[in-house]
Amino acid sequence: MSSTTNGQWYPPEWPDRIRALANGELTPAEPRRAATVLLLRDGSGGLAVHMLRRRASMAFAGGAYAYPGGSVDPRDERPVAWAGPSRAQWAVRMGVDPATAQTIVCAAVRETFEEAGVLLAGTSADTVVADTTGEDWERDRAALVAHELSFADFLGRRGLVLRSDLLGAWARWITPEFEPRRYDTWFFVAALPEGQRTRNASTEADRTVWIRPEEAAAGYDRGELLMMPPTIATLRGLQPYATAADALAAAEAQDLTPVLARARLVNGAIELSWPGHDEFTKHITQNDAATSAPEGGGPDGPSGSPGPSGGTPT
Repeated sequence: MSSTTNGQWYPPEWPDRIRALANGELTPAEPRRAATVLLLRDGSGGLAVHMLRRRASMAFAGGAYAYPGGSVDPRDERPVAWAGPSRAQWAVRMGVDPATAQTIVCAAVRETFEEAGVLLAGTSADTVVADTTGEDWERDRAALVAHELSFADFLGRRGLVLRSDLLGAWARWITPEFEPRRYDTWFFVAALPEGQRTRNASTEADRTVWIRPEEAAAGYDRGELLMMPPTIATLRGLQPYATAADALAAAEAQDLTPVLARARLVNGAIELSWPGHDEFTKHITQNDAATSAPEGGGPDGPSGSPGPSGGTPT
């Protein structure tokens, strides 16, 4: 595959898998539901977003920038104290049934706490915890990561209510059919609660940073920051908004039609595209070397999905 001048990441084995799929030699895996959250905050330089850099040793998207996130846990179906839009309202917004809506919203809140130490919950429908640091919080976070504690039990033990109103659904991307690990990933936006602070709590990330969307996008365009299509697409989508409140207000109007890459063979060459996102289109000939994008160590500023960290590549 031809190298690119920007930071678009793709696995070098994709061309072979695309051809195998086109030839009927590959059966697409069923995508797992997942959620990732773009944490936002206001600063002197404008709106900033929290990003992770996946460890270079990661088999998938090593060195790429993404956001906190991960797969839905089956236990996310358990009843939890809930504030904000109802499960039924979320179901309408997301185009799923209420039970599925709950699992995705719970996954978004849980993964944000697991990977960034930020918790979108409070003791009542109009409060939010102000501090999630300390040994007791860390024990609970570690137990959640290890699947020794369900999110419902965690909230119940602490008398907390999930604040679904602090989230805004922003986008939905589905991993291409030719990728063996597939995810149906929902992207949310949320403002960093007052008093809380992010930290790198993910074992899959070697760096975290707050960065302005336009700065991160410029780093990608220069080929300095490695990202998967949904990461750079959502960054570009944030650029028109000056504050976290502006972005959250705009979430209700965001198109949640799933974005799924298309690949077709044209005279032996591969055309790979993401509908609605022409900048990611690639034309791959049989003579092209299968190479990934430049290694994006990045400058001191930047450091995202999990793809989401936590295993939600798109």
